[in-house]
This record gives sequence, structure tokens and C-alpha cells, in this order.
Amino acid sequence: MNDRTAPAIEAATTALPFRIDPVTRRVSIDASDPAFFQDPYPVFEAIRAISPVFFWEEQAVWCFLAADDVNALYRDRRFGREILHVATREELGIPEIPVRLKPFYDVDGLSMLEREPPVHTRLRTLVNRAFVSRQIERLRPRIEALCNELIDGFAAKGEIDLIEAYATPIPITVIAEILGVPVERAPDLLAWSHAMVGMYQLGRTPAMEDAAVAATLAFSAFLRGYVQERRGKPGDDLISQLISAEEKGEKLSEDELITTCILLLNAGHEATVHALGNGVRAILRSGAEPSALFATPESTAATVEECLRYDPPLHMFTRYALEDLEYGGIVLKKGQQVGLMLGAANRDPNRYAVADRFDTTRELKPHVSFGLGIHFCIGAPLARLEMQVALPILFERLKGLRFAAPPSYRDAYHFHGLDGLRLAWDV
Repeated sequence: MNDRTAPAIEAATTALPFRIDPVTRRVSIDASDPAFFQDPYPVFEAIRAISPVFFWEEQAVWCFLAADDVNALYRDRRFGREILHVATREELGIPEIPVRLKPFYDVDGLSMLEREPPVHTRLRTLVNRAFVSRQIERLRPRIEALCNELIDGFAAKGEIDLIEAYATPIPITVIAEILGVPVERAPDLLAWSHAMVGMYQLGRTPAMEDAAVAATLAFSAFLRGYVQERRGKPGDDLISQLISAEEKGEKLSEDELITTCILLLNAGHEATVHALGNGVRAILRSGAEPSALFATPESTAATVEECLRYDPPLHMFTRYALEDLEYGGIVLKKGQQVGLMLGAANRDPNRYAVADRFDTTRELKPHVSFGLGIHFCIGAPLARLEMQVALPILFERLKGLRFAAPPSYRDAYHFHGLDGLRLAWDV
């Protein structure tokens, strides 16, 4: 720390909700402080100016803000999403899962998102057949029709909560139809999904844990019934495809199939809901002319990528060190977790010019909102298509679209999405 750095540190920590020791690089951030979760970017930029790597005391993880580090750590095979395949709980000092939480973790532990090769490779290969871009593109007419149907239902009102009326129904309907489960059960699917996602949030409570376990049991029972039905009467849906793959010797167990369906339903809508909401907020705040943003397929694609870069729905992705190692001068013990700070990496000034500005004309450079490496989001083509269809239709159909109330984010870091988004337009 030099004479010029000290005043900068004092100014930053006085104005923003964090404390940092520049020598040890230990940082204290209360993730439930509205001054943080409403806009975490200034906090991370202030920290980045002091050190692009820091130890987040409340989360007990070393966090990496630089885009280059996040890219490298996603691909570094010395890190992984699971740890108990290379070490025991006793060796790492990890306590046993409480009996009351086992139903959740029994399901969660079979998710491809939480596994490493070779199990991850087998699960992803089976599911990937349904999510390649050429398959997803066939859904464009259905998504277009759905977007227009939703707007037909509220266009005359002049004001709605976009999250509830538009951003939520689109992805939950599409993923339910892909899987082959009744869209009429969307309220249950959403309730179960929200409860389960609560287990990944910082600062979860016993009540949230109980709700997640109950949702896991109900969700599993619901899907198990449809799996049994499809065994006797296959259809043109993903559940039937996965059953067929299992019966051909691919060794997808029924429990793995249930977990995979839950993962796809949860991940298939949760992130897209907030990507749409965050994207609309960013467009409206930018003052950009929608007709220019969506004038061509190319400009539409660029606008969607900028929305995803500028304000992504997932801000942190954790990985375990699979061995004792050193990375970037940080010594890590086997079993220690690192935090890949996706939102901060997407605004790294060393990669993006004027990174905190929403600019759809900027040079296109890869962002990390969908991850990288073997855990790159399998649903990325679907999420991109839903946004490329839903955003232009929204702005074309609703002229003069504007905020009807100031938007605010949920207290749910590291999932970054709006509580609601009340919009008005000319009728």
C-alpha cells in the first residue's frame, strides 16, 4: 500500500458497505445489506482497485474479480464442483448432512451441475441432445406465439408487473413443454423451484431449509409419476428421450432422471426470468431507442449479449480445490472453495471499455454469464433464443414502455434479480 492508495481505500470503505484490509486482502461484506445487493457493482469495483483477489470473510472463500482469472478457474481441472470423490468428510472437516436435510441433498447430489467427470460427462451427454442450437431454434415459432399471447392478455391494461406477467410465464411454459409436463401445473413448479433455490442463497434460514426439503419431496413425487407414465406410453418429449436412453444401456438411473428433470425445470426458468427483467431494466435506463436495438437479427443478438454481460442473473459460482495448490499467489488447501465473481468479471475494465456502461454497439467479447468449461450452461441456446424473441416483441407491442415504479432487487445475492418490474406504456 502506497501513499496514494491509502486515501482511496479510506474513501471507498467510507462510502460503500464493505471493509477491507489491504495487506491480508480480507474483506467484510454483508450480502443482505440493501446498499450492497441493490447494486453490488460499485463495491466490487472499489475492491478491484485495491486487489482483484480477496477473501470474503462472511463466505469464507477466496473471490476472483478479474475476467482472466474467472476464465482460467472455470477451466482449471484442479478445481471442481464436488470434493467428496477425492477426500472424506473427516479428512476435510466437513460435517455430516443433518438427517432432516437429506431428502434435498440426496436429490441435489445427483445433479450434473454438482458432479465431475465421468459422471458429469455421462449425464450431460444424455441431456445435451435436446439442447443443441439446431433443436432449440425449432422452438422460435412457439416462443413468438407465447409472447404475443401473453401481451394480448395485458396490453389494454397500460401497466403490469413484467416479472409476473411476462418474464416468468415464458421460460416456465417452454421448459415444461420440452419436458412434457402440464403447463397448468406451473404454479406448483414455480413454488417448488423457488423453495429449492433458497438452499443456494446466502444466509438461508431453517424455515427456508424446511421449505426446500418439502418442495424436493413434492417435486420428486410429481415427476416420478410422469416417468412411470412415459415408460408405458412414450411421447415426443425430453422425459421420454431420457427414458429411452436409459433403456438402451446408458445407465441413467430413475433417481438421476428425476434430478435431471428438476435441474432443467429450475435452471430452465429461474435464470431466464431474471435475465429478462434485468435486461429490460438496463434497456430502459440506458435511454437507447428500442427500434435501433432490435432492427436486425444481428443487433438483437448484440443487445441480448450486452444485457447478459451488463447485469447477469448469477453473480457467483463456487468451485472446490481438488488438491493443495497455489493459484495467483493464493495458497489453497484441498477442499477450500473459491468464488468466481461473474457479475464483476463481466465489468472488468481490462476487458471491456467503459465496462459500467450499457452499450450494445461495443465490440463483442465473450462474457461469463453462462459459465465456461465443462459446466457451461447447457440451456444457454434456449435462454438466448427466449431473450432474442421476447425482448423485441415486448418493445414493439408496447409503445412508450417506461417504469411505473422504481425497480428494486431481491435480497437474494448471489442470484441477482428484481423483486418486480412495474412498467407502463401508451394505450
